[in-house]
Amino acid sequence: MKKILVTLGIGLSAFIGFGLYKASGLKSIKIITSVTIKGSKQEVFDMVKYLNNFPKWSPFLVQDPTQKYEVKGTDGTVGAQYHWDGNKGKDLGYQEITKIDELNFIGKKCEIQKPFVAQPTFEYTFTESSNGITVQEEFNLESGLVDAFFLWAFGAKSEMVKTNQQGLDLLKNAVESKK
Repeated sequence: MKKILVTLGIGLSAFIGFGLYKASGLKSIKIITSVTIKGSKQEVFDMVKYLNNFPKWSPFLVQDPTQKYEVKGTDGTVGAQYHWDGNKGKDLGYQEITKIDELNFIGKKCEIQKPFVAQPTFEYTFTESSNGITVQEEFNLESGLVDAFFLWAFGAKSEMVKTNQQGLDLLKNAVESKK
């Protein structure tokens, strides 16, 4: 019995040690995704700028169609906020527009209160080419070592990448389906 407990203790210590090592690389997460959309730069930009449009391309609303949301402040301006309450009260938070450079850049910060506490940021850049408008989304999240450990343990970064790309794909569909 003692050997089993020692072996389990060593295994658990190795798992936690390895996890903390891997988690140290997740204390600062940067995810860059992009999509090219056929549409005018103004309509693509406005789809992101006006928070009342977010339900048309929100991956979170696809995952939870019963999510409640509300825009506060003057939509499409710095300080406007998109509040959400989903999964029967288990998801709660808001995103706020922090910077607008008309037709070129939109910055947003998020305050996630549930199911965990986090303050990620999103930066959108808009570039015109012969193929359409390329929207690049840069997601940044800073966290402590304990939070990073749980991000590692549950494989959260790969889910974040998928969710962010899904949002941009939905953005593309929202703009292009209007035609």
